[in-house]
Amino acid sequence: MKDLIVYVHGKGGSAQEAEHYKTLFPSHEVIGLYYRSKTPWEARKEFRAFFTEQKSRYDHLILIANSIGAYFALSSLDETLIDRAYFISPIVDMEKLICNMMQWSNVTEEDLAEKREIVTDFGETLSWDYLCYVRQYPISWKVPTCILYGENDNLTSLETVSAFAKQHHAELTVMSGGEHWFHTDEQMQFLNHWIRECLRKKKHGIQ
Repeated sequence: MKDLIVYVHGKGGSAQEAEHYKTLFPSHEVIGLYYRSKTPWEARKEFRAFFTEQKSRYDHLILIANSIGAYFALSSLDETLIDRAYFISPIVDMEKLICNMMQWSNVTEEDLAEKREIVTDFGETLSWDYLCYVRQYPISWKVPTCILYGENDNLTSLETVSAFAKQHHAELTVMSGGEHWFHTDEQMQFLNHWIRECLRKKKHGIQ
């Protein structure tokens, strides 16, 4: 029995991205989650089943999750399954993001309730069922968490992620000039340093 790191990718990402984290956690087993869920209610079933199985095999489960993968984890998992979490550009307020996308597309709640689904000009499909679910099941999160956020994230505002971090006692690190998608050499070096710093603080009991 030992510790397991589970990486959950964002939209358009891949479980193979987990390879990047193996050098950062050399004493842990690191795997990526191949998930098929497109909605939080699908994720709740898929994620809980997967993490419950892993919990029976490992002493501790540590989560690294990106973007909507972080939202799916937030809406699916809890402190009984996850011991620690690292979120990269997490979507922490899905209701606000959906409402923002509705504004960008000049879609009212009445429009969405009537049509159920509306495809936007920027390729996202707005869903009335999705919005209702998000409102019905607000996030409740008690897992010790570190968050990495890019200053120029175009999906979540600094105000929103800061409020989430404060409410849930998470440590927030902001990369100046960073984007929602951490992918350049500079951004990935910052990400690596962020994880090492989080691990150092944990080792020395700073957080």
